[in-house]
Amino acid sequence: MGLKFSKHPQTKVENLSLQFHLINYLTRSFYLRNLVSRQRRRMLVAGYDLDMSYITDRLLAMSFPAERMRAMYRNPLWQVKSVLDMRHLGHYKIYNLCIEESYDPSHFHGRVESYPFDDNHVPPLQMIKIFCGSVDSWLSHDPKNIAVIHCMAGKGRTGLMVCAYLVYCGMSADEALQLYAYRRTTNNEGVSIPSQCRYVGYWENVLSFPRGVGNGPPDVELPKPCSRELRRIRLYDTVNIDSIFFVVSELQEIPNQLYRPSVEVVRSCCRQVKKGFQRTNSPRYYISFDDGDDNGKKSDLEEPRVVVQMDTESPVIYHKTCLDHQFDKPIQVSGDVRLIFYEKMIGGRLFYCCFNTAFIRNSLLQLTVRDLDKVGKKGKSICGPAFCLELVFGPANAKHQCTSPSGDCESSDDFS
Repeated sequence: MGLKFSKHPQTKVENLSLQFHLINYLTRSFYLRNLVSRQRRRMLVAGYDLDMSYITDRLLAMSFPAERMRAMYRNPLWQVKSVLDMRHLGHYKIYNLCIEESYDPSHFHGRVESYPFDDNHVPPLQMIKIFCGSVDSWLSHDPKNIAVIHCMAGKGRTGLMVCAYLVYCGMSADEALQLYAYRRTTNNEGVSIPSQCRYVGYWENVLSFPRGVGNGPPDVELPKPCSRELRRIRLYDTVNIDSIFFVVSELQEIPNQLYRPSVEVVRSCCRQVKKGFQRTNSPRYYISFDDGDDNGKKSDLEEPRVVVQMDTESPVIYHKTCLDHQFDKPIQVSGDVRLIFYEKMIGGRLFYCCFNTAFIRNSLLQLTVRDLDKVGKKGKSICGPAFCLELVFGPANAKHQCTSPSGDCESSDDFS
């Protein structure tokens, strides 16, 4: 009797070898990865074509360092490691902003920190503070050190946090966003999601810099907890639609965890405002004005920030189609809030926005199409020329009096 050996192990090894060579070949074929990276700047280093860009000499932005099949269209992890070790051996730390994906920190000598938040959305201000403190500490430790920052595509979330650190170093929010756009993209469109730009502006407002040169990092004064009553949601000048569903959610703080998941507060529907139907008992109306320049001087032209009729119970609103939802019982929202609008309750997202309740002015938040996130073809199709989303809030709660460096959250002009 002879022994019969199975050929399966050899076949399995050959298949793995073939898979490796296939992935290696495809990662050297630059077309697919260039197609995925679109307008993001790339670097040719040591024969590798990588989706990464130096924003400054010490801040490097890139897309996710991927393994296995994902490496065919993202930065292959082994190539990223090779380039970083070649250029900055012992002097780089990686900051991963992804919640949806991770990798073994040992690939990069254990120097990896995670600051996860949702794709196309915003982090809590507390996370930005911790992130900027960590980056500043690392860069201050050695003049050769660099910070490597990435999310999945290496654009939106990465841009928000890179710009936050540039603001932490003394740039204005606009300067930081412009520099990032120029250094990271070929079409000068860096952070393209309005809510992410909004949060860079929030971050600028909570920083104060000591006078003189070399006085260290800025003071960070995060706003105190601020609970507001959301009383009404109204969409002005809508077309081709007679109802819009919405979901309001908050970022929930979890002890000993940086990531804050989104937790639903309420969902309902905005319907057409009908003539003669009026539910408010208040005779007071509000127009949101600019507060003036940074020196506290009032603007000479007191124009509304958004050109929309704000005398909201006036017959003028019936000249265009408006969709409205007024809560029978005001909804309490606090901190970082996400508001998503849908064509139907299940699926069909139209657009969304993120904001922090500590930065609401005069009980109104007004957003045009340019201020909303991910407005696709369907979303644009329901917005008329004078479209505006208006959120009306009650006064700041007495228990947690809302304060912020910009003085945005006050109760003097609120509903009585």
